[in-house]
Amino acid sequence: MDFSLSPELRDLQARVRAFIADEIIPIESDPRQTSHGPTPELRADLTAKARKAGLLTPHASKHLGGMGLSHIEKAIVFEEAGYSHLGPTALNVHAPDEGNIHLMEQVASEAQKDRWLRPQVAGLTRSCFAMTEPPPGAGADPSMLMTTATRDGDDYIINGRKWFITGAVGADYVIIMAKMADGSATMFLSDMDRPGITITRQMDAMDSCFAGGHALMEFKDVRVPASDVLGEVGKGFRYAQVRLAPARLTHCMRWLGQARRAHDVATDYVRHRQAFGKPLGEHEGVGFMLADNDLDLMTARLHIWHTAWLLDQGERCNFESSRSKVACSEAEWRVVDRCVQMLGGQGVTGETVVMRIFMDMRAFRIYDGPSEVHRWSMAKKILASNEQRS
Repeated sequence: MDFSLSPELRDLQARVRAFIADEIIPIESDPRQTSHGPTPELRADLTAKARKAGLLTPHASKHLGGMGLSHIEKAIVFEEAGYSHLGPTALNVHAPDEGNIHLMEQVASEAQKDRWLRPQVAGLTRSCFAMTEPPPGAGADPSMLMTTATRDGDDYIINGRKWFITGAVGADYVIIMAKMADGSATMFLSDMDRPGITITRQMDAMDSCFAGGHALMEFKDVRVPASDVLGEVGKGFRYAQVRLAPARLTHCMRWLGQARRAHDVATDYVRHRQAFGKPLGEHEGVGFMLADNDLDLMTARLHIWHTAWLLDQGERCNFESSRSKVACSEAEWRVVDRCVQMLGGQGVTGETVVMRIFMDMRAFRIYDGPSEVHRWSMAKKILASNEQRS
């Protein structure tokens, strides 16, 4: 594996870094941010800046207007975008749209791409992904899916409830995961204004970085034409892995940028803040935290790059994706937690951006699969692999 960056990629990295520093960080205090994420007006202004800079939706294929980035290239660009909590929204690489764009490129028909994907790549629309359900429905265990799709002539009738649906409020279309009569799953595409789709409420959450926040949705006798099936009937679980394996990794990339930002803020603080006759950073306890941050940042970056390299080789990488999700979410969380400690009182107030990063990032150890579920999945594969070698 050669992780050296080409001159072209270094140039792109520098462009994104300068864009975030010059155009995005100065407006991080824009009042058009709510507890449920940036308003549509703020998002439109952010994407306009990225469009002008030639950096909008860089992960989409070139024929759709993106840069056609490889996974390694995304690792570089997404980390730089993540240095500001508004950066992923500006570049249109935020969740869940980034993962949905990837899935739609892989699976959608040309007619579906023209209808839903192209406007999204252009930054004109948003989407959401409706899979997680209230108990007793699907959570970390997708086999518990309760939302149903029943064939009725040339249509399907969808009924069910979903929750923790990121970006539902303000989304233009939704990808719905539903169970078929034979127990398999199918994905369906629908405009959000289709009769029978209701957002029952937004959920209050620690994080506030996702446009539209998180919501509960209800699907009551929603009639979806068979032409709006995403991919093939019965292959929903397979397509979920097409989406989720890379999406877990891109989460790691974006949050690495936020962790690096917190580390930079804390490092600058302990370099100048005096206590007991010298800067805080010269005290051994604080110095150890700086060193541990550096170790965790590099650990996360290497996990990301390794899994990205494998994906670029065409590997499925479900095991490596789980490993990276656990390693990165835990390492990046430790970095931000130490930064709060180093900043002391400033770390638990809005005096710096670190408190916000802390609150936004905590959920990363839970969504797209809690660390414990990924560890359990990895353990099963490790045991099965060892048994085959015995």
